[in-house]
Amino acid sequence: MTALFEGVGIALASLRAHKMRAALTILGVAIGVTVVMVIGALISGFNKGISDMLASLGPKTFWVGRYWGGQDEDPEDPDPWRRRPQMKIEEARRLEQLPSVAFVVVDENTLADIEFEGHRLSAINVRGRDANWPMIEGGQIHPGRSFSHLEDAANGHVAVVNTKLAENLFGERDPIARRIKIGEVRYDVIGVYDPPPRLFGDDRPEAMIPHGTFVKDLPYFHGWMDMFVVPQDSVSTERAIDDVTIALRTMRGLRPGQRNNFDAVTQQVYTRAINSFTLVARVLMIVLSLVGLLVGGIGVIAIMMISVTERTREIGVRKALGATRREILWQFLVEAATLTLVGGIIGMAVGWLVSFVLANATPVPSYVPIGSVILALALAAVTGLLFGIYPASKAARLDPVEALRYE
Repeated sequence: MTALFEGVGIALASLRAHKMRAALTILGVAIGVTVVMVIGALISGFNKGISDMLASLGPKTFWVGRYWGGQDEDPEDPDPWRRRPQMKIEEARRLEQLPSVAFVVVDENTLADIEFEGHRLSAINVRGRDANWPMIEGGQIHPGRSFSHLEDAANGHVAVVNTKLAENLFGERDPIARRIKIGEVRYDVIGVYDPPPRLFGDDRPEAMIPHGTFVKDLPYFHGWMDMFVVPQDSVSTERAIDDVTIALRTMRGLRPGQRNNFDAVTQQVYTRAINSFTLVARVLMIVLSLVGLLVGGIGVIAIMMISVTERTREIGVRKALGATRREILWQFLVEAATLTLVGGIIGMAVGWLVSFVLANATPVPSYVPIGSVILALALAAVTGLLFGIYPASKAARLDPVEALRYE
């Protein structure tokens, strides 16, 4: 421990004595560590946002729809969605009758103008959903409530607006029981939806209306209805998917051997797609950080070689007093590791600051895990050790007699 602290003290004294050349060495290491911290924080924040979003749907909820890209591709059929039949509300209602299914949430959307007392907002996202949608969406409806199954079945002209739309339309006024116009039809606002934090801070104005009313009143692009199927508590996701697949194939008259003309996708498939994207970011992080650490490592070799030359006589004195090659080697390795560790600490601080700014001043999710901090500091120390081996070994091999004669 004495040798360790002595080496650290000598390294810090060298930093103070040669500020400019030490700063250039530290800069390369700091850049490499900053890259590790920032990209690691972005990847972790992205994954956390995905996990939170999937958690709001429920761990067993799966998606059923017309086409999910990348799922069981057929090279002879490059555009399968063109030949696949549209998803129908009747199919969703039949699926709800399966013993393994608790309920099915249907979802379609379009853009429409929304008006209140002469104040018009253009191209607002309007979603047609059935009454169970709050059970998979997360967040809360306050004040007010969502529309009921009866209002859904009766094609009631009621709407739930999200907080962003409520702010834009009503300002400080109470939104409940206000009458707005969506397209050319009037709707009563019965609730305000406060969504959970979304990935990339997606906070656009939005209105939810009963699905039957949506289909009857609004122009929309047909054929792309989403179904979110929630299995019974006692039923596994795999069994529910099998039951849904068999039921849809039966309803559509598909014979054995024919490919499905729909897709059923679990959250695991979605997660794998996200992981393949983040893998590219991880590789980029490694490459960029290695470039920065390589620059810092070259600087370590240069500054340590200068240090060995300047302290040749000191090394000779230490060897004459009984210092072994191992002790000299250890001293210079500790100095090199200390040099890069200082750069690592600076890079870590800068990386944390950048991540904090991204998380609080932009919609980009950013979360610094403790693993990134440990990895960044470890990389900095290892860089000093690896690139300090040559100067340290040169110092250890110096002949004490020749070193004492050095001027």
